[in-house]
Amino acid sequence: MSGLSTDIHVLPGDPPVTVALRRSARAKRFSLRVSRADGRVSLSLPHWAPEAEALAFLRDREGWLRRQLASAPAIRRPEIGGKIPICGEDRPISCGGGRAARLLDGGVQVPQGPRVGPRIRALLQAMARDRLAAACDLHAAALGRSYGRLTLRDPRSRWGSCSSKGDLMFSWRLIMAPPDVLDYVAAHEVAHLAEMNHSRRFWDVCERLCPDYRAPRAWLKAEGARLLAWQFDPLPDGPVL
Repeated sequence: MSGLSTDIHVLPGDPPVTVALRRSARAKRFSLRVSRADGRVSLSLPHWAPEAEALAFLRDREGWLRRQLASAPAIRRPEIGGKIPICGEDRPISCGGGRAARLLDGGVQVPQGPRVGPRIRALLQAMARDRLAAACDLHAAALGRSYGRLTLRDPRSRWGSCSSKGDLMFSWRLIMAPPDVLDYVAAHEVAHLAEMNHSRRFWDVCERLCPDYRAPRAWLKAEGARLLAWQFDPLPDGPVL
């Protein structure tokens, strides 16, 4: 058993807000969260807590909740005629031939149709794998360490991780950020090969690999939600190509 159950509550107002009430065996108190990626709202509560108390907690924090939702970046989708950030620069998206998206002449060319999003996502993932592998190879060599597998995912709450086996995981969305941000995250996770913690020793290793890590780290905190706001699913009700 997962120890987790979910109910839905709609907070009235303008606009109404849908809140997922998540009962968890591990929850010790009420916890209200707003997803940076899609603006979804969840309220975690212990199994023993009455729902009426949870809803009172929600109403008490309605002002904070609406301010968070109002400040969240708007959902964006790639479309022909628009732009998308790649390596920190807004690249124009234009119609192109073939079946895949390509980066040509400083812009993205992609076939017209409902799968513009998935095709651009595939391009970004391929570019991210190449850039992250190169950065990790460079930093691992400087550290005198080797890493295991390198995988790409689309996590909502972290940009990378390093397992106890030395396997590295990264968000492919890092390819949308400026190059120094991607390099910092690669250096950060490679540094965990030497220090599996966030102690002063770890940050000393990170600084040795990426001397100016503070600036890209601050960029991620300030701008990372904008990267998570991009959605790449196929357009609804379109034919499958």
